[in-house]
Amino acid sequence: MEQFTHIFLHYLKEVIPALALGFFISGFVHEFIPEDLVLKYLGKSGIKPIFYSTLIGTFLPVCCWGSLPIAISFYKKGAKLGPVLAFLVATPATSISALLVVYSVLGLQFAVYIFFAVIIMGITIGLIGNSIKVESRRTQENITCPHCDMKSEHTHQQKTTAQKLVSALKYAFIELPKEIGLELFIGLILAAVVSTFLPVGKLIKNYLGGWFGYVFSIVFGIVMYLCSTASVPLVDSLMKQGMNVGACMTLLLIGPVTSYGTILVLKKEYGLKVLTVFLASLIVTSLILGLGFQIISR
Repeated sequence: MEQFTHIFLHYLKEVIPALALGFFISGFVHEFIPEDLVLKYLGKSGIKPIFYSTLIGTFLPVCCWGSLPIAISFYKKGAKLGPVLAFLVATPATSISALLVVYSVLGLQFAVYIFFAVIIMGITIGLIGNSIKVESRRTQENITCPHCDMKSEHTHQQKTTAQKLVSALKYAFIELPKEIGLELFIGLILAAVVSTFLPVGKLIKNYLGGWFGYVFSIVFGIVMYLCSTASVPLVDSLMKQGMNVGACMTLLLIGPVTSYGTILVLKKEYGLKVLTVFLASLIVTSLILGLGFQIISR
């Protein structure tokens, strides 16, 4: 129990700054970015909104926990499922700081490949997401002023900047945590339980060789909480112990994207069907891209 508490507090300490940043950005999106702008760039069908969402996510320094509230805000503003899923893939998978660490530890080939692999993965999963029919949250949660139903000549007063800031902070740190806070908390507990009781060290020592490395990367990447920067030294140590370079790439791609919080929040907001398609697409694309890296690295 002492080890579980230690690991849980370690995760909590690591996640809270990212969540705080994610919630703050989501509040900013909710209050300061007009719905028309979101609909213009992320609310249409086709590859362009997915590309925008993927590119934004690639450079944004936010982990999978911090990307969740931002993605939910885009969703509520009217963004389609494809760009939202692309954002949830690209944002935690890499960032400028993560790419610099990859370049420093693993080399230029790894860094360049990851950058383009994340873009390919985000666009692919985004296109798959757009093929799934889901009901827009914008129409469900677009609350109109009660006066508008009574008087057609009623007009709204524009909020001042101070009022908008207060509203943004209220949404970011009160309303949104109420909606997805429980799922995030449960996700942290599950991550701590797995880290405490799963014999990862023994598994790595005995079964790293061959094609099992890909299976290990998928399972380990999904069940463990990894961030794009912190996962680099781990992958470097695995590779030095003889793990397949393609499997290492797969772990770098899938590990930072998934967390128990991501899984629980996606299921709550979109349902089991979307979650299943998201995970299946993520597994397949990360495996293909990992195999591709193995081929070009020979």
